Amino acid sequence: MPRPPSARIKPASTSVGPLTPHLFTPTAERPLRAKQHTLATDTRVAPHSHAWAQLAWSATGVMRLTAERGTYLVPPSRAVWVPPGIEHAITVVETAELRTLYLHQRPGRCGPQRSDTVGSDWRHCRVLEVSELLRALMLALPTNPDGASPSADELAREKLIAPLLADELKRAAPVPLGVALPQDKRLRALCEAVLDDPTRHETLADWSRDVGASERTVARLFRQDLGTSFVQWRQQVLLARALSLAARGTPMGQIATELGYASPSAFSAMVRRSVGAPPSRFFASA
Repeated sequence: MPRPPSARIKPASTSVGPLTPHLFTPTAERPLRAKQHTLATDTRVAPHSHAWAQLAWSATGVMRLTAERGTYLVPPSRAVWVPPGIEHAITVVETAELRTLYLHQRPGRCGPQRSDTVGSDWRHCRVLEVSELLRALMLALPTNPDGASPSADELAREKLIAPLLADELKRAAPVPLGVALPQDKRLRALCEAVLDDPTRHETLADWSRDVGASERTVARLFRQDLGTSFVQWRQQVLLARALSLAARGTPMGQIATELGYASPSAFSAMVRRSVGAPPSRFFASA
């Protein structure tokens, strides 16, 4: 059952700029740069883009990264690759220590290593598993901005870490998570409302009324713009939300309740249908 209205009241969000990416510009001499920021729940980083690639990861907490055609909920067990030039924004779902990696891209190349070609899968945003080694390497990189240069020892360490980290990143397993976003403005508004609070309504008819459209119109837009039904699309939203809850150590029964399922078995059945595995296996890495 949906939560009562009083339980859905959210604090006002705090908007911030793009967190000074220009102070961490990667170069051919320093091809991999790292920065760190701790941001409170409901902080929103304004949409922005840059000429280099990015790996977005939270050492603690949960964030949501949104690009033009999709949004990705990211607990510490996952990271999101963002290619050069792709506009993206970040919303902090749970107070997070953000670790951002910037990677220098040679002309005509896109990927964690200099030999990666422009036609590879790295040309698109993708969710990746974070191995223990990848996590350790990201935490070991210096996070000094330009103008506060690291010591000679830190630079030497960075030069040793960077190629190993790039190799480990290239080996990271892609995860079929992410929620597609539409171009139609009405449908986009509805989808963003579902992302913010997926259990506010149970039916497409109720969600449609929120954006002043008929249920039939919205159902048609889902098929035309996203190639899926509302039910299937919302299941991806619920899976992403469940992943973030699992990352906090929330028991499966409580996750099922928070997502509006009448029983843990009903929630388990949805997960099995969607990803072909039981929740215990799907959420194990979280």
